[in-house]
Amino acid sequence: MTTGDVAALAIRTGLGATLFAHGTQKLFGWFGGGGLDAAASGFHGMGYRPGRPMATVAGLCEAAGGAALALGLGTPAGGAAAAGAMGVAAETHAPNGFFNTEGGLEYPALIALSATALVAQGPGRLSLDEATRHVFDRPWMRLAALAAVPPAVAAVVARKHRSLAEDAAEPEGSGSASG
Repeated sequence: MTTGDVAALAIRTGLGATLFAHGTQKLFGWFGGGGLDAAASGFHGMGYRPGRPMATVAGLCEAAGGAALALGLGTPAGGAAAAGAMGVAAETHAPNGFFNTEGGLEYPALIALSATALVAQGPGRLSLDEATRHVFDRPWMRLAALAAVPPAVAAVVARKHRSLAEDAAEPEGSGSASG
């Protein structure tokens, strides 16, 4: 046991619990969240179409990814899910600048970077991945997870930009319904 193992546990549980709570706000309205209907409406308004499936995927990536990180079980998949969701969130907040106080990308970018670092480093010895002999945490899984995040984020962001461009091209008053 090393101080690095304890540090990985602390980062994993704090980050994982935060992501889990954030995702369940979207999915179920827990922890003061608006639930899936509110999340779907918000996602639609931001250009993530259709809003309900996109909000569901984001909520699942955050909740399941957060749980996986907190437990240290399936760390590559959990970290990639979290990094992907928060990478998309960071792009959404980027027009507001860097700092979170102005609605900027600081918070989601830091979470995405932290989740990515956990994928690269691994969960440490105080984890269920260690207890299961890394059945869901093989070196090739870490590489695949790290390689999957940038194109996944790029695809979601490109889809959002296409939706927003289509909205801009539509005559006023003919917008589509959310959901």
